[in-house]
Amino acid sequence: MMEDITAKHISTDARYRSPQGAVVCGGKVSLFLELSGYDAMRCNAELRLWDGVERFVSGSHVDAGSVRRFRFDFHASDSAGILWYNFRIRTPKGLLYYGAADGALRSGRGMLTSEVPHDFRITVYDGAFTTPEWFRNAVVYQIFPDRFARGEHPGAAAAVRRMHELGRDIVVKRWDEEVDYLPLPDRQYYSPVDFYLGNLQGIIDAIPYLKSLGVTAVYLNPVFESPYNHRYSTGDYMKIDPLLGTEDDFRRMVDALHAAGIRVILDGVFSHTGDDSRYFNRYGRYDDTGAYQSSESPYCDWYIFKKHPDQYQCWWDFDTLPEVDELNPSYCEFIARVLEKWNSFGVDGWRLDVADELPDGFMRFLRRTLKELNPDALLIGEVWEDAATKQGLEGRRGYVNGDELDGVMNYPFADALIDFLLNRATAEATASAFAAQQEGYPPPFYAAQLGLLGSHDTVRIRTALSGAPDRNALSREAQAVWKPSSGSAELGRKRLLQASAVQFSMPFAPCIYYGDEAGLTGMADPFCRRPYPWGHEDKELIAHYRRLSKARSGCDALIHGDAEFLSVGRDVLVVRRSTKNSAAVTAINRAAHPAALELAVECGCYVDVITSAEYDCTSGRLELEIAVHGAVMLVPKV
Repeated sequence: MMEDITAKHISTDARYRSPQGAVVCGGKVSLFLELSGYDAMRCNAELRLWDGVERFVSGSHVDAGSVRRFRFDFHASDSAGILWYNFRIRTPKGLLYYGAADGALRSGRGMLTSEVPHDFRITVYDGAFTTPEWFRNAVVYQIFPDRFARGEHPGAAAAVRRMHELGRDIVVKRWDEEVDYLPLPDRQYYSPVDFYLGNLQGIIDAIPYLKSLGVTAVYLNPVFESPYNHRYSTGDYMKIDPLLGTEDDFRRMVDALHAAGIRVILDGVFSHTGDDSRYFNRYGRYDDTGAYQSSESPYCDWYIFKKHPDQYQCWWDFDTLPEVDELNPSYCEFIARVLEKWNSFGVDGWRLDVADELPDGFMRFLRRTLKELNPDALLIGEVWEDAATKQGLEGRRGYVNGDELDGVMNYPFADALIDFLLNRATAEATASAFAAQQEGYPPPFYAAQLGLLGSHDTVRIRTALSGAPDRNALSREAQAVWKPSSGSAELGRKRLLQASAVQFSMPFAPCIYYGDEAGLTGMADPFCRRPYPWGHEDKELIAHYRRLSKARSGCDALIHGDAEFLSVGRDVLVVRRSTKNSAAVTAINRAAHPAALELAVECGCYVDVITSAEYDCTSGRLELEIAVHGAVMLVPKV
């Protein structure tokens, strides 16, 4: 019976859904469904809504020719959450449904079916929710402190000696040495104890370089005392790691970055501590009585012991990372003091490690505490999936509700773009994925994404785009020696030029992982954490990033513009940004042949950020050709 009727609803089109995207609690929503075909005029439709409670909404309709257009008006729930919907169509021949065509995206154009369909979704959020304006316009640079830059640090030698005196393993490396990836000679397991002694002074010394890249915020991997080079096994939250410098050095660094117009974001590792810490003190290296040492320790209630002291809950079963009970009042009180202390140094925000393993109540507590200290402070989380629908032990997580996070690390964006460039997804599918995320996130949250291409936890982006194998399919030994062919490596470089052009065109903050702009390569941890190649940089690649950053900061459309994601055939992906008075268009062609493209743009003169070519548009249409594996990024000529 479906051959007699056609249905249409596109959730990302304002003609079918108003307002577009997420809605505030209690907000009015209007949905539209169009029916056409032989039986359309004899059909009726109703809207099914579900947000924990099922309800149905009858629609009014207007007929025009062979098209019957239904309108459904309703109000969103007064509480934040996800509202699911589909349409039920009563035809002369029976019941049909119209729902989302893609069970993963739940967005865009739907499909008519005789079975109960996938639902479309609407995110409902707190209307008072805001995020820091400074971050929406930021260009972020992620720094792994041990591997970015080594400056003058008179206390470094003493800090190394102290590590030895405490019985901790430490291997001091030359800057040009390869990272360690095998166990030490007398150890059974690999341990990240090779230190290159990058430090806070090195970051200060690199400020002119960061400024030249247009960086306006740095996100630092952990800086607190720890026995390991990644510092995710915190030893003392109140102390800067002596290998990095002192508290005075940290204050000088923050002040120097602020003087250069660069904000500072720290990494908060609050789901676990190190076993070699002041709080757990498994090896007795701290003066405090730790939870491992005594059940009478003031820290004992922070941890989850199955049997004291040797059986305790650990992060991913690593016994060096005992988990904490984040909702323990004593622990919460302590973390509030941690935030208060570093806020007093001028820190501008925090990134929460493994946010999906932190209880919602703890994140609400962190947000309240942080915003009381500084209403303009940033709180972003490490979440690898869709933050609006992510499920946990508590059910749906509340990241986007408006009372937890400002934003998250945007791994879905990176994954979708990499899949496109590696020919694993079409341009249409990629544009749909981008649009679905924009639709699913509240506007303040969407604008506060950390728009990364890679991080300390992923294969280096240039290596990934060179066709690297699955990291899980190779041992560390195999990853250490894997290299792409010369042709694949060059193609990976071209793809990085394309990916970064899209990254800097998106309506959220682009984040450069240190060294990506200089050509660093490598498989997964620890190979993605090699030292910055000072003196051996890919200078043309750095110049490319500088052009992107300059274009972004100088174009109103790239800062404030609405975003539209388009596809041309299977191989051309387009990002269009626009305001009332400005427009910018970025297009990338992944094909092995040039692509002709006709773009609708406002009349005026445009310059291509990638090639510096200029284009005059007098008709509202612009014709151009994109090179093989090429990119164009058109902004108004100033």
